[in-house]
Amino acid sequence: MKHFYTLLLLLISAATFAQIPVGYYNSATGTGYTLKTQLHNIIDDHNDQGYNAMDGFIATYDRDNYYDSNGSNTILDIYSEIPNNGNNTPNDPYNFIPITDECGNYSSEGDCYNKEHVIPKSVFNDQTPMYSDAHELLPTDGRVNGFRGNEPFGVVDDAQLDPNEQNGITNPTQNGSKLGNNLNSGYSAGYTGKVFEPIDEFKGDIARIYFYFATRYEDQVSAWGGFAMFNGTSDQVFDNTFLSILMTWHEMDPVSEKEMDRNNNIYYHHQGNRNPFVDHPEWVALIWNPTPDTEAPTNPANLVASNPTDNTISLAWTASTDNIAVTSYDIYVDGTNSFNSTTNSFTVTGLTADTNYCFTIKAKDATGNESGFSNESCEMTTDNGTGNSVEIFFTEYMEGSSNNKALEISNWSFSPVVDLSVYTIKLSSNGSPTWTATYNFPTNATINYGETFVIANGSLAVCTNVVDDFNNTITSFNGNDAIGLFKNDVLIDIIGTLGDATVFGENVTLVKSPSWYPTPSTTFNINDWVSYPSNTCSDLGHTILILSTDNFTSEDFNIYPNPVSDILNIQLKNPNETQIEIYNILGKRVLTKTINQSQIINIENLNSGIYILKFTQGNSTISKKLIKK
Repeated sequence: MKHFYTLLLLLISAATFAQIPVGYYNSATGTGYTLKTQLHNIIDDHNDQGYNAMDGFIATYDRDNYYDSNGSNTILDIYSEIPNNGNNTPNDPYNFIPITDECGNYSSEGDCYNKEHVIPKSVFNDQTPMYSDAHELLPTDGRVNGFRGNEPFGVVDDAQLDPNEQNGITNPTQNGSKLGNNLNSGYSAGYTGKVFEPIDEFKGDIARIYFYFATRYEDQVSAWGGFAMFNGTSDQVFDNTFLSILMTWHEMDPVSEKEMDRNNNIYYHHQGNRNPFVDHPEWVALIWNPTPDTEAPTNPANLVASNPTDNTISLAWTASTDNIAVTSYDIYVDGTNSFNSTTNSFTVTGLTADTNYCFTIKAKDATGNESGFSNESCEMTTDNGTGNSVEIFFTEYMEGSSNNKALEISNWSFSPVVDLSVYTIKLSSNGSPTWTATYNFPTNATINYGETFVIANGSLAVCTNVVDDFNNTITSFNGNDAIGLFKNDVLIDIIGTLGDATVFGENVTLVKSPSWYPTPSTTFNINDWVSYPSNTCSDLGHTILILSTDNFTSEDFNIYPNPVSDILNIQLKNPNETQIEIYNILGKRVLTKTINQSQIINIENLNSGIYILKFTQGNSTISKKLIKK
């Protein structure tokens, strides 16, 4: 999120003035509100330069040397900045030239910049030195500053955005800042009034300005009533809801290079005092949460990876709970901590096409306590937009004597459950170039992972105990009819060829070959199927091997690469007698081996396809999906 100092910058800073003055905080030795008072005594009585002096300070020191290629030629405005962060985000909607674009009058967003009091000036009745304190004055777009008005900062409920009848501005604004009712849940629970929310990049900046203000003006703040963020005290200062919001923002958005530089410039070039919470972020918790929070959030649950594209996969999970609040989730991709999200859904980007990825999630609270891992969910990216193993597909076709006709569809996707409401089956008879009949699945029909759904003719005389639905229309096929599986009316899998009356499956049972790479295909290939005699139904309604899990978890081992070509590396975190078994998609064991430490296994003799890799230690087992190229 932030642009941090590199080692080189740290060395350069140490050689100049960009460091905390020696001895500046020597008297800050306490904890709780005692520490806060000690810091107040250090930063009190700064050299007030007056409000107008901020114009020159902003023009000189509040330039954008951090995000944009045009760099120091423009003002760094937190309400127009769109940080790049290496994600090819768009350029800022507008930029301000120092002095030239200073307000003045404005009518629309992007007209000019002025000086915003982060703590509204009405709170302290325009009194000095608060009115001209550089630590709480930021250059911001004039129109957005006016749009925020005197509202407190908070977490906007997107369902309750301010209707925004003001001219010259949108809600959210052009960089995503927004105004609306506070989200009365999670770490922002307890307040429902109107709030203003900046983008994530600058939430920590705002929080640390508020912590500075509460400390610098500790001896006056209790007299400033009527502001929702304050509670009328000189010790805690903040209302409980807003204290939770500010502490959460402080943790989720660490101190940036920009804040360090501004702190130094205010101290050395302007008013001679510092924001102690930029210099020592840990003091926030020492003051406002002197009893350390050691309780970790609960583990995220029900993680599901879905909706793959060539380079993205969507994740959703059941939110964790915490004794105070969950602030964010770390997202692990194939065991590596790669992304962070403040909500319980996320789209992973930058992935490689036609590649399997496995995901786990950890929750974090405001003090950095981490939960354990969620369940693991795996998904494969598409290849030029084509489907893959996330989809259900045909796994058996029975065209037997009389009306012994059935179709089987399986969920091999490793999605816990597939809702069949968006799927249909269509039939094309005798080489017709169009689909002539449509089957809709029953209401609320689903397929759990590893299970099947069987549709059969109502006069089926064999294996009737495995049938999920009877339908005579869709099972009126003969050996030369095309049968298509559709999702949202788009063909994803097919048996036979549309418009071709060539006989391919008369008086036979066809079962998808275990050696075939099991993804749906819109092109039928008879070589992908194993043929059995008429009326064979012993595999109809079969399920894959579902393996239990216990104390032995995926954290205890690592397998790579996956997908694998020939050599599979198995790394045991805690060496112990471990049985390794590999099963094909029909549940047949094709390899077994017992190991006591990390080892490599040669699987070059296995056909390409999807397998179940089972690990057993004692009475505990766990399974993972393995893809053989």
